Amino acid sequence: MNKRLFATLNLLLLSISLWAQKKPNVIYIYADDLGYGELGVYGQQKIRTPFLDAMAKEGIRFTNHYTSAPVCAPARCMLMTGQHAGHSYIRGNYELGGFRDDKEGGQMPLPQNTYTIAKLMKTAGYQTALVGKWGLGMNNTTGDPNLHGFDYYYGFLDQKQAHNLYPTHLWENGKWDTLRNTYQLVHEYQNKKVSIDSIDFEKFKGKDYAATKMMEKALGFIQKNQKKPFFLYLPLPLPHLSLQAPEEEILAYQGQFPETIYTSTKGGYVPTKYPRATYAAMITYLDKQVGRIIETLKKYQIDENTLIMFSSDNGATFDVGGVDTQFFNSVAGLRGRKQDLYEGGIREPMLARWPSKIKPGQTTDHPSAQFDVMATLAELTGVKIPVKTDGISFLPTLLGKSQAKHPFLYFEFPEKSGQVAVRIGHFKGIKTNMKKNIKAPWELFDLSKDPYEQNDIAQANPELIKKMDEIAKKQHRPSHVKEWEFVDPKF
Repeated sequence: MNKRLFATLNLLLLSISLWAQKKPNVIYIYADDLGYGELGVYGQQKIRTPFLDAMAKEGIRFTNHYTSAPVCAPARCMLMTGQHAGHSYIRGNYELGGFRDDKEGGQMPLPQNTYTIAKLMKTAGYQTALVGKWGLGMNNTTGDPNLHGFDYYYGFLDQKQAHNLYPTHLWENGKWDTLRNTYQLVHEYQNKKVSIDSIDFEKFKGKDYAATKMMEKALGFIQKNQKKPFFLYLPLPLPHLSLQAPEEEILAYQGQFPETIYTSTKGGYVPTKYPRATYAAMITYLDKQVGRIIETLKKYQIDENTLIMFSSDNGATFDVGGVDTQFFNSVAGLRGRKQDLYEGGIREPMLARWPSKIKPGQTTDHPSAQFDVMATLAELTGVKIPVKTDGISFLPTLLGKSQAKHPFLYFEFPEKSGQVAVRIGHFKGIKTNMKKNIKAPWELFDLSKDPYEQNDIAQANPELIKKMDEIAKKQHRPSHVKEWEFVDPKF
């Protein structure tokens, strides 16, 4: 090889190396059942979230950001695949197996060869990791995260196992990782007549808290890949029930709220003496983990080159398991909760921070959805998405540039008797109870004047209702699951 060619190749390799170093790291943090109003920066008054509040001040806060579905598995599927609920393969929590360790079966698995945001990031040259709750298939199925673009994963594969935050095990790249906890059947007391004196509250505590173990792995992944571009998907299982938190976190809130002992006989999950303090502690503990992530990025001097996004899979849970969303104003007055297509079930907190690129202290009312994340990452990395998706990149909004808008946002949800929703501009239409009445009427709300969806103006806007009917008909693709086929059933 002559000297000129050798020098040229060296220069090329150096250029490639420098280009790779400039790729921004991406961390997507996904809370579990966190309501729109449960962060200080979204109006929360009783629960402390200083790190997320600081993240908002250092970056951008979205006020019209939506999950793609109002429960766990479909929301996660749509985030991963960039498709809305009318096109997604998974549209509900289709449960397999049971709660006990020997019955662990997970949810309906992602099909083989599904294109995911992790595969997109792999194509862009990133190291990829999932740490947290998956919910899209067990390791012995086509839903194994290692088959869907993740170099590494650690956490819960089965959402039912995540009902207990002191589990016997978590999963690491297909291998069972034993934790220092004894087996607990968290729904043990549900629908039973038991007195408070007979309940063993200590039984539902353990040594290894799932979220703490997950953070050890997440921070280890950042350390290992600090000199490479990395993508970390961090769906932490907080504040999803059961009400469980490290003892010192609960003590920090104990005595601050009026409390009624939760026995778990109605609503299931674990019993607790301090349900409000525990719930607040779970959210504050989640907030602390965001602080740990940012502290670690600064430690390795990669903070400036890391885009962090934070959101939640659906709205705050309905009041079961000891949760009191009314007391905490968990959805900031919005109508509905988890499992609803009203705003309280699907409008989510969304924060983004990227010190070198995102101007601090911004708020945007740009209507967006989590199925936009794939398009956003594609624009960020320059990778062309090889399949049809429904998202529009919100990278321009992050960078303070002109932003393309959705002509509409479409939602459907087969559970809770079947629901469809369409948002066009500031108008939101919703149909409920469609499994019992396929011709259920639309409700229509002007969110600019009526964010709490109290004043139905459907009768005064027949043309808008007609347009929403056309959108629902066009956007719904028949599902492969009979129970999910309610929009245009053929049976």
